[in-house]
Amino acid sequence: MRVDLFDFDLPDELIAQRPVQPRDAARLLDVASDGLHDRTVRDLPSLLSRGDLLVFNDTRVIPARLRGRRGGTAGRQDVAVEALLIRDLGNGRWLSFARPTKRLRPGDGIAFTGFAATVETKNDDGSIVLAFDTTGPGFLAALEDGGSVPLPPYIRGGVADAQDRADYQTMFARYDGSVAAPTAGLHFTHGLMASLADAGIATASVTLHVGAGTFQPVRVDDTEAHTMHAEWGEVPTATARAIAEARARGGRIVSIGTTALRLLETVARDHDGAVAAWTGETDIFIVPGFRFRAVDLLLTNFHLPRSTLFMLVAAFAGLERMKAAYAHAVRERYRFYSYGDCCLLRR
Repeated sequence: MRVDLFDFDLPDELIAQRPVQPRDAARLLDVASDGLHDRTVRDLPSLLSRGDLLVFNDTRVIPARLRGRRGGTAGRQDVAVEALLIRDLGNGRWLSFARPTKRLRPGDGIAFTGFAATVETKNDDGSIVLAFDTTGPGFLAALEDGGSVPLPPYIRGGVADAQDRADYQTMFARYDGSVAAPTAGLHFTHGLMASLADAGIATASVTLHVGAGTFQPVRVDDTEAHTMHAEWGEVPTATARAIAEARARGGRIVSIGTTALRLLETVARDHDGAVAAWTGETDIFIVPGFRFRAVDLLLTNFHLPRSTLFMLVAAFAGLERMKAAYAHAVRERYRFYSYGDCCLLRR
């Protein structure tokens, strides 16, 4: 499909720079069969039904933005380097974006705060592979000390502060590995979870370690030419069982965010519509025409024009319907992107 079909006007001032407090005070646009309804996240229990199952992504964002220096050598100057880790390749190796990429060569050493890395390879897509001298718990501890929150560039130029350490993490965060937050989960509080439980709405979790590739701009003219980076995920046995039980009692599967949806639909695609226990990597790219099998409702933030995430919601709820919903959101001054408001979509 033509990428320009997914374009729309978004004023820069509507891209949220900080989340609202408390988190469940964010606005929610209910995109229902009878029209568009302006609500808040606290209304969610009344918008769902007893027996529905909410599925959250329990990944934890790591401080994946690093600043260091490549030491000078004969004929080459010392240079400052900024790296963004994308995906753990194992054994201390990370697929990364870095700048200035043109100044880096395979074999170059980069000193970061508390540890160091060597440029192992440079890839055609502009990414590099960094091999770190520290692995395991020591590596994660060094990241916590020397790394910063990997905010997208649309939020304060990507410059994070101490407040973002808490703001850019969901209450469900459990397993280290993401370099971008599963942002729909940012809206939940303990009070909202209690209200959902009182309404008879069940919950379960999956893990998808979100890579920066999910949020990278689409730089091609046709969706068929776009390549998604792979991301590691897991559907636990207990979650697969909870989904089967919800289906059996007539409940709906409500994905909290596009990351959980992408994982569930990957598994359902490979298991004839069923969601089984599963571990692996997914590079699924969802555009209109995709056949959804696992998810009935989707709670998601408002995404950027021409992004893979807007393509996904257009596939889920219909392109024209989503363009109308986003036009309403712009008129009503909803807040967009990671720290912004959200919408509830039906398949």
